[in-house]
This record gives sequence, structure tokens and C-alpha cells, in this order.
Amino acid sequence: MAARAGRVIISTKKAPAAIGPYNQAVQVDNTLYVSGQIGFIPETMEIIPGGVEAEARQALVNMGHILQAANCTFNSVVKTTVLLADIGDFTKVNEIYKQFFKENYPARAAYQAAALPRGALVEIEAIAVVGL
Repeated sequence: MAARAGRVIISTKKAPAAIGPYNQAVQVDNTLYVSGQIGFIPETMEIIPGGVEAEARQALVNMGHILQAANCTFNSVVKTTVLLADIGDFTKVNEIYKQFFKENYPARAAYQAAALPRGALVEIEAIAVVGL
């Protein structure tokens, strides 16, 4: 009989609370699935002002807190998906992204979405390996 995979819900008050029926992250064995992060200020649950760069920075700060809650870092991330309200913002988001992902870059996909939650300009989700 195969061993049953362990499932742990990851949550931290340092990152925005979920705004729907999902968790900030779920860890199954040593794989961590981080829900899409937008530029919410955790204390107010409002999107940070300042445009796509400010939103991308806040989304990644939020992601960093979730990673930390799972004993991970940005170096633990192996895959990200970046959703943009305007694919023309790709270069701007990349400039912020590389301030957080400095080495061992993860695999990545980037898409323009018709709309993002609460009118956000960018959303970023990740998959990480715990212990990497």
C-alpha cells in the first residue's frame, strides 16, 4: 500500500488573507503551492497605489512572507506564473521580479488576463520545493 501524502495548510497574518475559498498556500510532502498574490496591503486589504511596479513589489513581499511561513525562500521557488492586466507591463514587472529572484531563476509563464481580482494589474503564483 502506498504511503499517504501529507497535506499542510500554510497561513500567515503577514500576508493578505484569502478573499475566497482557498488558502495562502498548501504544502503536499515537500512541494509548496502558493496561491496567486496581488498587491494587497495585508493590514487594509486594499491594493497598494503606485501602478504595476508597486503592485508587483507588494505581491512579491506578500509571497515572501508565505514562503517564510513554510520555511522556504525565493530560492526554493521552481515555477511561477505571472498574470498581467496588460502584457505591455511585462518589462516593468520583470525589473521588480529580478529584485526578489536573484539566482537559480524558476521556470515561468506570463500571460495577459482579461481581468484580475479587485482590478489588480498583476498577480503572481508560485510552486516551491521545501528544503531546496
